[in-house]
Amino acid sequence: MTAAVGARRRPFAWRRALDWVAVHSLGLALGLMFTLPIVFVFLTAVMSDSQAFTSELWPREWHWGNFGEVFEQAPLLRYFGNSMMYSLLATAGMVLSSVPAAYALAKLRWRGRNVVFLLVVGAMMLPPQVVAVPLYDTWSSLGLTGTLWPLIAPYFLFDAFSIFLLRQFILTIPQSYVDAARVDGCTEFQALLRVVVPMARPGIAATALFCFLYTWNDYFGPLLYTSEKPDQWTLSLALSTFKGMHHVQWNLAMAVTLLIMVPAVVLFAFAQRSFVRGITFTGVKG
Repeated sequence: MTAAVGARRRPFAWRRALDWVAVHSLGLALGLMFTLPIVFVFLTAVMSDSQAFTSELWPREWHWGNFGEVFEQAPLLRYFGNSMMYSLLATAGMVLSSVPAAYALAKLRWRGRNVVFLLVVGAMMLPPQVVAVPLYDTWSSLGLTGTLWPLIAPYFLFDAFSIFLLRQFILTIPQSYVDAARVDGCTEFQALLRVVVPMARPGIAATALFCFLYTWNDYFGPLLYTSEKPDQWTLSLALSTFKGMHHVQWNLAMAVTLLIMVPAVVLFAFAQRSFVRGITFTGVKG
């Protein structure tokens, strides 16, 4: 009797497993698509230089010393400090400049607001390469080329994508909260700090994470302004240290790539809940 019941339950267990695979097949496929490149980078990072990027995908010997050797061949700690300074200051400047601008576009009534919003959207569509030459001439006349300040300073003035994203999130905050703060005697600045900012923390966290990841991975900007000053290089430019004229040390380059990924992965792991919540609520109201 027990054997018959067990045999009867097996088809249902298999059917339940197949249903689970069918429902999650897209997620499994996307997970493999994003995971396999990271596995390939890791396996290449622990290979020998002669085996890297050959037909052998599994290391013959595990060279864990590659992660220490990269610090001997390049001043990665200095590059890490430059990258961290660039990303943190740019993110702080973005928050200070974009939150008030987004509040003005979302909650204040003033003539020309829609026109300014359209200009912000238009600025998002403008490729950075289009304005690279005039901006370089401007910063060169100020004597700031060869440093990271031409990349950091603009975030304290204007960032179109961050303003747009924050404006969409602030629109989801009921207007009655802001009106109640005004009735209680709050100025617009006080209403922003005491009402809007606490309620917009998920959106601010998501936007800050976007900004940090963009600046952390930025290659074009540091290449344009600091290519002739190695002491100002970021980690993204440090990868070129392992590329010679006739040979590329792919195992060391992949080891550096993994080290570059660690801060971004750790930051996303801690901010994942706020990031997902901010993205979910952004754009609900337009």
